[in-house]
Amino acid sequence: MRVLVIEDDTTLGHALREFLGDQGYAVDWLKEGDCVESAIAGQDYDLLLLDLNLPGLPGLEVLRRLRAAGNQVPVLILTARDGLEDRVTGLDAGADDYVTKPFELPELAARVRAFARRRVGTAR
Repeated sequence: MRVLVIEDDTTLGHALREFLGDQGYAVDWLKEGDCVESAIAGQDYDLLLLDLNLPGLPGLEVLRRLRAAGNQVPVLILTARDGLEDRVTGLDAGADDYVTKPFELPELAARVRAFARRRVGTAR
């Protein structure tokens, strides 16, 4: 399974890439929302881990553009925005899951495994 992490925090980005790589996933990492469209145009991803507070194009706008273009890649939002309105807005914009920072890596791994299970048997 190939995962694209979009996270501007260098420490967290490195940690996610290493952790998910150790779990057996192929992981790419971007630090800016402006780069997402070109990255997904050149590579099929099975899951996006998307921060909302990104430089350039904010994560919510990245998500809206993906969905407006018909891209249905699963998106798990990882963000410090923990308000009810933030969660509802993210899910209504097309996110498949929403996790607030700080989070525990074992829980994130379980959520990624859940996406991997849903992927099994689907046409690619």
